[in-house]
Amino acid sequence: MVLDSMSGSVVYSAIDLTDGFYQILMRESDIPLTAVSTPSGMLWEWLVMPQGLKNAPATFNRMVSHMFRPLRDFAPSYFDDIFVHSRAEGDLSAVEVHVRHLRQVFQVMRENKLYANLKKCVFCAPEIPV
Repeated sequence: MVLDSMSGSVVYSAIDLTDGFYQILMRESDIPLTAVSTPSGMLWEWLVMPQGLKNAPATFNRMVSHMFRPLRDFAPSYFDDIFVHSRAEGDLSAVEVHVRHLRQVFQVMRENKLYANLKKCVFCAPEIPV
């Protein structure tokens, strides 16, 4: 599905979200259910969704898909990756369209306090390395 929607595009970016699971807050009533005992006898409770929960990957994927649903025509997501692809439209070059698309993606990230791992991101490339 992701690859099909990208055919015909000429400019690509791949955005890797940082610590995806840790960006989802736990429901207040569920926090005590995450408690673990430390060697000192204290209890540690997770305030954010820890990795290792059975439904954590699906929950994170659902959240990201929901947030970026309005942009899915040019920015499909897959778990912690967002793939932005663009082609020329009307009088605008592919790069101009791509910059506009990236701004929309960054706006959604800013509104939802999602952060990218810049070391793993690729911007405005002719292809996304595998």
